[in-house]
Amino acid sequence: MREIDIVIRARYSLLYVVSWEERRVLAALREIVVGQDKNFHVWSETMGLRDGTKQIGKGGADSRTRDPLHVLDAIRTSHEPAVYVLKDFHVFLSQSYPHASAVIRKLRDLADALHTAYATVILLSPVLQLPDELQKDVTVIDYDLPSLRDLEGLLNRAMDSVRGQEGVTANLSAEAKERLLKAALGLTLTEAENVFAKCIVEKGTFDLDLIVAEKQQLIRKSGVLEYFESRDHVSDIGGLEILKAWLNNRALAFTDKAQKFGLPSPRGILLLGVQGCGKSLTAKAVAHLWRLPLLRLDVGRIFAGLVGSSEQNMRRAIQMAETVSPCVLWLDEIEKGLAGLESSGLADAGVTARVFATLNTWMQEKTKPVFVVATANEIMQLPPELLRKGRFDEIFFVDLPAESERREIFVIHFGRRNRDPKEFDLDRLAAESDGFSGAEIEQAVISGLYAAFEEKREVTTEDVLTALKQTVPLSVTMREEIGMVRRWAKGRARPASRYALADVDLPGGDDDLDGMTNWAMPGIWDRALRTRQDL
Repeated sequence: MREIDIVIRARYSLLYVVSWEERRVLAALREIVVGQDKNFHVWSETMGLRDGTKQIGKGGADSRTRDPLHVLDAIRTSHEPAVYVLKDFHVFLSQSYPHASAVIRKLRDLADALHTAYATVILLSPVLQLPDELQKDVTVIDYDLPSLRDLEGLLNRAMDSVRGQEGVTANLSAEAKERLLKAALGLTLTEAENVFAKCIVEKGTFDLDLIVAEKQQLIRKSGVLEYFESRDHVSDIGGLEILKAWLNNRALAFTDKAQKFGLPSPRGILLLGVQGCGKSLTAKAVAHLWRLPLLRLDVGRIFAGLVGSSEQNMRRAIQMAETVSPCVLWLDEIEKGLAGLESSGLADAGVTARVFATLNTWMQEKTKPVFVVATANEIMQLPPELLRKGRFDEIFFVDLPAESERREIFVIHFGRRNRDPKEFDLDRLAAESDGFSGAEIEQAVISGLYAAFEEKREVTTEDVLTALKQTVPLSVTMREEIGMVRRWAKGRARPASRYALADVDLPGGDDDLDGMTNWAMPGIWDRALRTRQDL
């Protein structure tokens, strides 16, 4: 408001205000115009030019000025000190509009004519679409979404209106109120008002989960981000106690109390390591632990066919993440999204390089509370500039689970399937699953359940052991690749577990296939040994 007030007093001719909230912007402009003793007019294609101080339908509209060229003529011939707001005028500046060139020319002529008058024309639109011809004549102002103070005023009015009603709880603690307001950041005042009313109708109180869910609508409409409703707890992750302690330590990092203490908002973490060991599960658990919305950036949606649209999609994804902040932004398998970066100049005219540069710069310079969780399996494909400090708070290496961690993983998956873990020989299962990832352990439990279900009996330890023996773990299939990743990570990344990279050798040495026969069905290793002898 202050910036708009200043430029109107400075007699700027043309302004372009970008906002979805017409009602809120118009209310602010009325206050500004009254303070400057000017008339206030509002135009739309459906109504024409009308007195902006009156409600719609109360008269004063001039239907003869519904045409954009006619309204520009009417403004030019009027000599009164006034502010004119033209709604959704960007449509008539697009090349798809048949008279766009005439509209652009009239706006440029109007800009010169208004320099000697006390009038300002404001183009109000939710999107910025400005032709090159007008870039030097128009001043663009982004009208921010409601601040915490704006939302707090709305929430206080909502609480006052329902206080005392039967079955309604309108009293909130200071901490609950702060969490609720921060969850509502990114909503317009109308959206916030609607979701507060929905909370009262559905829950009888102001519910945090409903407000977070409302943001799902915003994200779905963006087209480049996915909203995940995370139900995974940190307790659902087996092992990784160092990583979990790091996350628990920052659970209140986005509160006002933390900011007053002088703590900056966490920037993000990069999770490197072996496939199936809990990297993606951790990203989901972070959002649940911190009670923040979880957004997944699908890089495949970023790259589009039209020239320049990929870069625009990335900027739109970043803007949307900042709009709904504080939030967790999940970049899954980031190395695959950036594949071909080194040859981008030859393969795709530099599109991948430009998209990565936009993401990289934002991660370094971002000020909004967007916590980035990036996961990667193939470390060597990551560009070095992504790994340096400043873009992530920490780089964690997620290794294959140790025996005690595998035991914990079995407990989790038996419990998830309504089985008492005490009914199974967990020590034996943990010992026999050496080299298995968490995902492979889960599949072994599921396979054991299928075997028992087929025979119409309860699952036993032997069923799961049989499934383990029939499985060739990834640590065997991709032994060399995983060994290379583990050697790279030692000394370069922080272990996510106190057992990571510490005497957890892969089965068999680099030159000892015979030592691996206990890992899978003998027939598989017989064929492997014969193949090696043939080579």
